[in-house]
Parts: sequence; structure tokens; C-alpha cells
Amino acid sequence: MLMFYSKTCSLKLEVTSKMMSCIFVRYSLEYRGILRVLPNSSLKTAFLKKPWDGTVFSTSKFVQTEKEHNAKLVKLTLAERLVNGSPKEMQPYLRLMRIDRPIGTWLLFWPCGWSVTLAAPAGNFPDIGMLSLMLAGSIVMRGAGCTINDMWDKKIDQQVERTKDRPLASNQIKALNAWVFLGTQLSVGLLILLQLNWYSILLGASSLALVVSYPLMKRVTYWPQLVLGLTFNWGALLGYSAIKGYCDWSVCLPLYAAGVAWTLVYDTIYAHQDKYDDAVVGVKSTALRFGESTTKWLTGFSLITATGFTIAGINANQSWPYYMAVLATSAHLIYQISTVKINDRESCAKLFKSNRDIGAILFLGCILGTWCQ
Repeated sequence: MLMFYSKTCSLKLEVTSKMMSCIFVRYSLEYRGILRVLPNSSLKTAFLKKPWDGTVFSTSKFVQTEKEHNAKLVKLTLAERLVNGSPKEMQPYLRLMRIDRPIGTWLLFWPCGWSVTLAAPAGNFPDIGMLSLMLAGSIVMRGAGCTINDMWDKKIDQQVERTKDRPLASNQIKALNAWVFLGTQLSVGLLILLQLNWYSILLGASSLALVVSYPLMKRVTYWPQLVLGLTFNWGALLGYSAIKGYCDWSVCLPLYAAGVAWTLVYDTIYAHQDKYDDAVVGVKSTALRFGESTTKWLTGFSLITATGFTIAGINANQSWPYYMAVLATSAHLIYQISTVKINDRESCAKLFKSNRDIGAILFLGCILGTWCQ
């Protein structure tokens, strides 16, 4: 009896010791920013099933279970399915352009769409041909910008879990081929730009300096999102001049400033996804600059956004549908700020993507507002 009791106690101590060791390893790895794919509910029994095989899922502090990972592999968007269904030789180049992630194209297009619509004659709908040209330019130039970004950031991307599988970082595309591909995209972009008037051609060409310099900003300043805003919202100037042949600065500048502030909102949220990896690699961002004060900064940027949209509308003699759209976009920004979880990667990604809706709402407001003038 005594021997049986002794063996039982010994077994309990061994099990307890293994459990404590497992918990210690888990939290040590979490502290270091490394955590294997393992549901929280399985923690207590994991050591009884099989030993850890050394699998590392993420180099960031965010935790993702195997179930969540597999679900993401199954739920592909239409853009992702189109890329996956294209010839294998083309797929790395399409992914380099982020064709499988069209959110960036929408965010680049919306300022163009707003300004083209605000420049339309009162009581008329915007020029469909010009909107199509702006959309084509957004696709091509966003692809060129992503190519430049990945060429500049190849070594950094290789050290960040979310970006290590990008075509250049994973060596799917050689550097020389990337340069040739970039030249092709810029040539197509130039052909699109040459369809506009000379004022717009010069205005559009002047944005190339921002396109090239943006990827370098994260190395020298905590405000690369500001430079991205200056770049992504250039269409607020270009779209108006493409219709009118000049910029009405009383309309274009408030619209441009509102777009820049809006970019600071959504791209700061986006940057929170990589802040732990960025801190290790040495990359700067507004997410690291603002830290736990992020919501206060986002509130200020949102106020600038709403104010800029309102001033642009007043100077463009917009009617009530436009201001209803401004109210709706402001409500959407309030929702983002009040619900964002800056330490939850999934929350940041979801809210970032929702900014496509903000652009669409204001675009619809511009159309109806101009039509009702």
C-alpha cells in the first residue's frame, strides 16, 4: 500500500512538473515573440499527446491557432482565386503587384474618384471614361509602388512573418526581372498619364518622387504614414485637373488634406499588425510612435478628415447628399477608433480593409451631391 501511494505521488509530481515546464516554455516563447500553433484549450494536455516538434508559426506577439490558420487558407477572395488560377509563371508578378489584395488599389483610386466627381458640371454625373482611366492608373501605379517597396525592403521583409513569403523576399523573382517589371509598369503608367492634359501630365509626373521615396521613409522617421498619405492622395489634385485643366485649390487642398489625415488613420491601424517585428528589425512607424495613445491621435486625424471633406464640399457648392456622406464617413471613423484593438492583428486587418467602404460612401455622396446641385 505504501509503495503504491509512493508511486502515485511520484507520478503526480512528474505530471505537475511537466505541466509547469510546458507553461513556462509557452510564456517564455510568448515573451520572446515566438509561439507555436497550439489552441489555448490544448495547453494542459499538449505534453501528454506529443512533444513540440519545433514549429514556429509567428515571429510576432500575436497568437493564431492552427484552426484559424487553416480557415484562412480555405476562404479565398475573388482576387486571390483569380491570381491562383492564372499561369504559374505570372503568379509571382501578380502578387508583387498585390493584385490578390486589391484594397490598396481602392484606397489609391478613391481620391481620384472624389475629385473627378467634384469637378463635374452641376446636375451631371462624372465622366465614366475619365474614372476608368483613373482606375486603370491606380492599378498600375499601385503595382509599381508595391514593386519599389518590395525591392527596397527585401531584407526587412525576410525577417517579418507577415511579409517573408512575398515574391522578392522569398526569391521567387530575381532582382533583374523585378527591375524590368517595374520599368514595364511605369511605362504603362506613363501611357495612361499621357491621355490627360499637359497640366495634369506635369502634376502626375511630379508625384513620382513621393512614390520612390516612401519605402525609404520608414528607415529615417516615425512618420512614414504621412508620406504615404501625401502619395496616395495625389489623385485628389490630379482628378480635378484632368477634368478642368487646372486645380481649384479652395476645393483640392482641403480634399487632399482630408485624404492625408484619413490615410494616417487607416495606415496607423495597419502598422499595428507588424509593430513587434518592426521594433526588432528597426523599422519605424506611427504605430510605434503613438503606442497606447493611438486612439487619441486617430481621433485628431479623423477630425481633420471630416473638416477637410466639409470645407471641400462647401467650396465646391455641394448639396445635401454630399454632407450626408461626410456624416456617414465620420460615423465609420468613430466606429473604427472605438472598436480597434491595437494588439489584435485580426482586428487591425479587418478595420483597415473596411476603409474601402469609407471611400465608396464619400464617392457616392459626391455623385449624388453634384447631381442634385
